Amino acid sequence: MKTGRQPTKNTVSPPHIISWYQLRVKVLEQAESIEDLYPIRSLHYEVLKGDKASISSIRVNDQYRIEFTVKQVATESVITICNILELSNHYK
Repeated sequence: MKTGRQPTKNTVSPPHIISWYQLRVKVLEQAESIEDLYPIRSLHYEVLKGDKASISSIRVNDQYRIEFTVKQVATESVITICNILELSNHYK
């Protein structure tokens, strides 16, 4: 008998993705300003456009990215790590 429900999606990320994610969060924690992220080319830091305007992202690897917000406080950029919006496989 069919229930019309989709099978539940496996939301657990592979262990290597989790360790890369943790390394990327450490980089965000250590950044004194958003400009510190520009020279780290592997992050592919970008400010998103369209319906995700004002959200920034960095790459965890080729498939996953971390989306987060950045606020200007006085003359400093403050990276809000506790507001990670998505660890997504955005190519699916």
